[in-house]
Amino acid sequence: MDLGLAGKNAIVCASSKGLGRACALELARAGCRVVVNGRDADRLEETRAEIAAQTGAEVIAVAADISTEEGRAALIGALPRVDILVNNNGGPPPRDFRQIDEAAMIAGVEANMIAPIRLTQAVIDGMIDRRFGRIVNITSGSVKMPLAGLDLSSGARAGLTAFVAGVARSVAHANVTINSLLPGSFDTDRIASMVAGQARKSGRDPAEVLREREAGIPAKRLGDPAEFGAACAFLCSVQAGYITGQSLLIDGGAFPGVL
Repeated sequence: MDLGLAGKNAIVCASSKGLGRACALELARAGCRVVVNGRDADRLEETRAEIAAQTGAEVIAVAADISTEEGRAALIGALPRVDILVNNNGGPPPRDFRQIDEAAMIAGVEANMIAPIRLTQAVIDGMIDRRFGRIVNITSGSVKMPLAGLDLSSGARAGLTAFVAGVARSVAHANVTINSLLPGSFDTDRIASMVAGQARKSGRDPAEVLREREAGIPAKRLGDPAEFGAACAFLCSVQAGYITGQSLLIDGGAFPGVL
């Protein structure tokens, strides 16, 4: 399917690896000029070069912390206009809610709620003027199915989801859409880290912990980041202009509900 994105400008936050990288790759395949972002400049440059080589697209690397005003300004300043914004950021580490002090709470909200809102504020009026814009927020399946230990991540991302719900309806008339992608368990470094942590706590082999996690997913496997990237690219496409204000759960059937 031609997604109608050739020549569009896209920013994908936290895209040096994992789900962000998968989204950047698919948007580059669709013909976008893509800005990739991360805090590790060396790793980010490797990603930029790999995506450019695979797709032939123009890929721009911006090493910056999007939790800061300076980082967000550097990201937006890398393009003459922004047609597509994919908000993404690493989540707080799993921990008992009793151990979350005020500084950690503020940092979690800044990274997973305030930063994407500020980026959205910065690009949305230009999208409205041009009568095209796509904003995709990568949140988490824990927004629908909260998990103990991920309380700060769940709370901040749920706050973002609620904040943009009304915004999405207010800009839909201008062919600007805002949607969220809610990943479940995908084959990424974050899941590997969580599995390793569970294994250390329980004294079990990480492979056993991973098999147990996969057994609890109806699909009986972790998600492939490429599947997630393809869903992101579709939500950014011209064909998805009538989809807005939605949260698409991609979890292999793990959430036991119908809505």
